Amino acid sequence: MANAIDKRLLELGVELPEPAKPAANYVPSVLTGNLLVTSGQLPMKDGKLMAMGLLGRELGTEAGKLAAKWCAVNVLATARAALGDLERIQSILKISVFVASTPDFTEQHLVANGASDFLVAALGERGKHARSAIGTAALPMNAPVEIEAMFEVS
Repeated sequence: MANAIDKRLLELGVELPEPAKPAANYVPSVLTGNLLVTSGQLPMKDGKLMAMGLLGRELGTEAGKLAAKWCAVNVLATARAALGDLERIQSILKISVFVASTPDFTEQHLVANGASDFLVAALGERGKHARSAIGTAALPMNAPVEIEAMFEVS
């Protein structure tokens, strides 16, 4: 029988992918004691970036929110690979949302809602988290959003 998180993901129409392989000299996540920290995850869908470019130039806020959601999907895929079972997640402590944007774009917090809303929908109360939304000039591979996360796990 599927666990509660798997059931929610199914209801949301999301199947977690295999996590992306590191593109450089780092590991996808680090588990120490009851803390899991993920490396930054890009908005990969079906093995490729689902969007590219800067918010405020090539992309609008809604496209950014969708990209943030797919970053969060990949954060959960990385957590599942590290933990074996998402039910081990006690809580998401914090996510950091990096938004590649033009200097005059000021809706990074709204873009970040795409990830926050998805994580709460998928994990329920365990998905509520502290958050930073940071504008940046560019991200790897011309990705519009990158997200890293810290989890409390059992």
